[in-house]
Amino acid sequence: MVPDVRLPLVRQLAESESPRHFWHLGDEDGRAWLFESVEGDGEHWAVRQVVVGADRGARRYWWRHLQDEHGFLTDQPLDIWELAEITPEAFEAVWDAI
Repeated sequence: MVPDVRLPLVRQLAESESPRHFWHLGDEDGRAWLFESVEGDGEHWAVRQVVVGADRGARRYWWRHLQDEHGFLTDQPLDIWELAEITPEAFEAVWDAI
């Protein structure tokens, strides 16, 4: 894998004191995505992400694990209008279960 040049920026956002928001998106095939975002330049950027497959296999991505052979931390700002906001506790419960 090629080193990801996003690492310093994602880490800086993740370690910032900026307010956090937590989001969920699911599809009709049973897949789900959960995000922790930080606002930067008027957009929400994912600093942690959980991907749950239809088989219920889950993977998580953050600045210490930006990508693997299955996927990667999104590299685009989140389109929050398509997402449902969730509680920090709901996100953490899934994050910690992986």
